[in-house]
Amino acid sequence: MANVVVIGAQWGDEGKGKITDLLSHSADVVVRYQGGVNAGHTIVVQGNTLKLHLIPSGILYPDTECIIGSGAVIDPKLLIQELEQVEKLSISTKNLFISETAHVTMPYHRLFDKAAEERRGNYKIGTTGRGIGPTYADKSERIGIRILDLMDSESLHEHLEWTINYKNDILKKLHNLSPLDPQVVIQEYIGYAEYLKPYVVDTSLRIYNAIRQKQNILFEGAQGTLLDLDHGTYPYVTSSNPIAGGACIGTGLGPTAIDRVIGVAKAYTTRVGEGPFPTELEGYLGDFLCSRGAEFGTTTGRKRRCGWFDAVIGRYAVRINGMDCLAITKLDVLDNVDEIKICIAYEIDGERCHDFPKSNRKLVRCRPIYETIRGWKQSTSNCRKLEELPRQALDYLKLLADVMEVPIAIVSLGANRDQTIIIEDPMHGPKRALL
Repeated sequence: MANVVVIGAQWGDEGKGKITDLLSHSADVVVRYQGGVNAGHTIVVQGNTLKLHLIPSGILYPDTECIIGSGAVIDPKLLIQELEQVEKLSISTKNLFISETAHVTMPYHRLFDKAAEERRGNYKIGTTGRGIGPTYADKSERIGIRILDLMDSESLHEHLEWTINYKNDILKKLHNLSPLDPQVVIQEYIGYAEYLKPYVVDTSLRIYNAIRQKQNILFEGAQGTLLDLDHGTYPYVTSSNPIAGGACIGTGLGPTAIDRVIGVAKAYTTRVGEGPFPTELEGYLGDFLCSRGAEFGTTTGRKRRCGWFDAVIGRYAVRINGMDCLAITKLDVLDNVDEIKICIAYEIDGERCHDFPKSNRKLVRCRPIYETIRGWKQSTSNCRKLEELPRQALDYLKLLADVMEVPIAIVSLGANRDQTIIIEDPMHGPKRALL
């Protein structure tokens, strides 16, 4: 039995969807513990591309139970669209369960999100405009709507009539936007409730019982470590806690329930939206990585900024999450690069720095200190064993493991399931990796 957290080791978009999908075949339960439709996992199965935003990747396995925990925020309209998309591919959703205490994204959340971002001007933070931040803000302000409120029409009327009138005052006076009709919104969301009602349960209890039955549980977050609300590059972060500790808060479990943490990192680094990015590449190389790696956001389609692998943020992610192994993705993107660089430290105001600075004012002044190796200049996409990799590619992986100070368990060489070298299965293998 193993309870494993899959976590992004960079700024998100590391390929967690594929790694979660791979590990799900060994999992009895897959749990999404935070975030909303501002995140997305792209999975390629038998030539079909499936983009999931809320539903856990384990939905592709008919015997795997999938849970959306209380730490996630749910846009019912988009979740229903996602359920219909999955069912069109003849994938059953009977094993999907939604936490009754997860919070609900409402129409006013989306309006506030977009309006606030516009008002920020040069100080915008690059939100997706999906209403995630305002949903979490209402949760903290204790005026949010939970799934259990959605299931009770009387409670929904009671909560929303006051809340929408309150929000309308802000929409009109601060943002000069048209008010919402409370009754129209209430009737719309009652309709969503009828559709989602069969999926709603006490997920914390369900997960606890699965642990008691010694089932394998895989916890997946959205975004990545550097987008964590408390430990990321604030304010250019998400509104929840995607780090490994968030798995406990977002599911209602104690930390002793977690056995392992696997971090997912690209063989280079990407970032979406605003904020400092020390290893960012501009010009030909940055465009090359973006094009070859298909670096466009699953949720928004935004072009991702690309740069060399940053081991400073990598070591920080290892420490913050307590990672004990890594999955390296998109190694094949570097197949045709002449020289490959790894940022092993920063120079800040003339001083060498090995630890990640928390101040964005410092981070923007960071100059990467690189170690350079020769590229392997041949395809790796058909490699299925470590010994099949070119020597320079193997050297690169060993260097990543050394500078990250954590071993590598999985290497991904393309979008398809079979384009993977599994050195160790974190769900079943010994608590060590071989690279």
